[in-house]
Amino acid sequence: MVDTTPLTRAVDHFADRLRAAPQSRLQRGAAAEALALARELARRAQDVEEPGTEPREMPDAGMFASADQITVAGHDLALVLTSEDEVEEATRLVEEAQKRAGV
Repeated sequence: MVDTTPLTRAVDHFADRLRAAPQSRLQRGAAAEALALARELARRAQDVEEPGTEPREMPDAGMFASADQITVAGHDLALVLTSEDEVEEATRLVEEAQKRAGV
């Protein structure tokens, strides 16, 4: 079993920063960045769980839901990863998205 703690820790940290961010920061792109990340993490999890099927896109539930969306998608992905390299790559995605979001 692979240790996914770095991924879940990064996801939880980004989500906490989004929850603490002012509405203006969310409107200036932080929420959009989080939604894009959530969609990518969900797509990756779906690729593992249902290979060869058309991925479903996570809906835009609004800027105040973006933290919850990355939390759900990140933790879902963590459940299906099978290698340390996959964990490192997903963690890097989260960290880069957080930097772009500015939170």
